[in-house]
Amino acid sequence: MDNQQHGNDPSAAGGDYFVVKAKEQGVTVIGLTRGKDTRFHHTEKLDKGEVLIAQFTDHTSAVKIRGKALVYTKHGLIDTEE
Repeated sequence: MDNQQHGNDPSAAGGDYFVVKAKEQGVTVIGLTRGKDTRFHHTEKLDKGEVLIAQFTDHTSAVKIRGKALVYTKHGLIDTEE
């Protein structure tokens, strides 16, 4: 089966992966919807040292991160403390 049948086509809206590594307990990663009304649609809590690998999709257009974390993207490393 090809990736498009499962909605995993990286060339689709978004498709970029990112990684969040928590530097403290209770880091919150919040997914925001795509479309004319942006809303929260998914929340994850990470403990210190935990890693979340996620992908932008047809439904997720943005991510909000609360707490001290390292965010790895194709654009580089982002430290939420800086």
